[in-house]
Amino acid sequence: MTEQPDIRDDQDDEAFGITDALLGDVLAAVDAGDEAAVDAILDPLHPADIAHLIELIDGKKRTALLRVWQGGVDGDVLSELDENLREEVIDALKPAELAEAVRDLDSDDVVDLVETLEESQQEAVLDALDVSDRIAVERALSYPEESAGRHMQSELVRAPDYWNVGEAIDYLRSDDHTLPEQFYHLILVDPRMKAVGYVTLGRILANRRDVKLVDIVEDSFRTFHVAQDVEEVAQAINHYHMITAPVVDDDDRLVGVITIDDAMAFLEEEAEEDIMRLAGVVGDGSLSDRVRETAKQRFPWLAVNLVTAIFASMVISLFEETIAGLVALAVLMPIVASMGGNAGTQSLTVAVRALATRDLTGANVWRVIRREALVGLINGAIFAVVMGIIGVVWFGTPMLGVVIAVAMVVNMVVAGLAGTGIPIVLEKLGVDPALASGAFVTTVTDVVGFFAFLGLASAWLL
Repeated sequence: MTEQPDIRDDQDDEAFGITDALLGDVLAAVDAGDEAAVDAILDPLHPADIAHLIELIDGKKRTALLRVWQGGVDGDVLSELDENLREEVIDALKPAELAEAVRDLDSDDVVDLVETLEESQQEAVLDALDVSDRIAVERALSYPEESAGRHMQSELVRAPDYWNVGEAIDYLRSDDHTLPEQFYHLILVDPRMKAVGYVTLGRILANRRDVKLVDIVEDSFRTFHVAQDVEEVAQAINHYHMITAPVVDDDDRLVGVITIDDAMAFLEEEAEEDIMRLAGVVGDGSLSDRVRETAKQRFPWLAVNLVTAIFASMVISLFEETIAGLVALAVLMPIVASMGGNAGTQSLTVAVRALATRDLTGANVWRVIRREALVGLINGAIFAVVMGIIGVVWFGTPMLGVVIAVAMVVNMVVAGLAGTGIPIVLEKLGVDPALASGAFVTTVTDVVGFFAFLGLASAWLL
């Protein structure tokens, strides 16, 4: 038997992405000013890996890398870069390099690239495009930021709705036009350019030449307006298992498409943003952010947390005499507040994600609130028994165990209600529930926990 050659990529046997060894080799080549070595290491890498490598190194090394690796940064690398680094990298590129970098990008990638840049940099990118591409990008930029029109790509393949499979194949094979680098559907349009259906390339290849395209269209076909929220479009793509989402204008004319890869990337970005905002982090929270920017982003909600913490402390101050009379209260009261806070955060996380995915609506809101309250009641009762026993054994005061048990149940139920109800109310008021809910839920559980525990202790123990 002939031995098969080992065709594995020797560049990285550990895992995908940038390894410490590879990063060290790049930096060593940059320090030596060895252009050939830098080219040999970086050219075979995927654009996403190159962008990740650029993000990993500091500003001075980044500038040195771009100087040594002249002409290496292309549009795919720029589109993969963190938004905060794009301006810096674009500034380091020569006009000819920038033009070459963006020329082969799809229109939606160019829009994503330029929308966060300063006006002078936007002009530099737009000037590098062909006239038709520039018109498409400028049109997309004219739509609202979170709209389907802003995020669609104009590169698509359309065909008259009266064509058959043979005519479609001949059209795709002809040299009279330029096809997108990647596409999944042939979109059918009527004489008014209104999208009426789409056919997958697989079905085109699997049918006879005389079969009408309208007879093999996909059942999942639906169109989306340019002004529709892109998050809704992405969720529809995910929900209906679509590959391509045609985008239409006010006259129902086909103007672009949103593809599944862009939709999934957007949903992932929204999920990451929600996670960051639940922690009170505004912005991307990227490791490449400057210290001043990071401090500025985090300061506002830290200030809000300080105010709410002072408010909770004011509640404690109302029971100074009670705490002075029984020191055990000072030992146990953080437990009540902490358990309530954690329970509230659990409910809050579920509620915010359900709101983001449109799973939590007016039709099921009361059922979800009741469920979270009952979950809080059950868990509260279980931990109340545990803490009641601990309170008796620890301090030898049976009534103290009863007080902390009742306070635990009250706070856990309130935590479930607050964790679900506060995000819903904030969304109705037009406030981002992912960003604002955490501080309010924590305040409610702290205040209720301290008030219930110390109030019951004041009434029953002193």
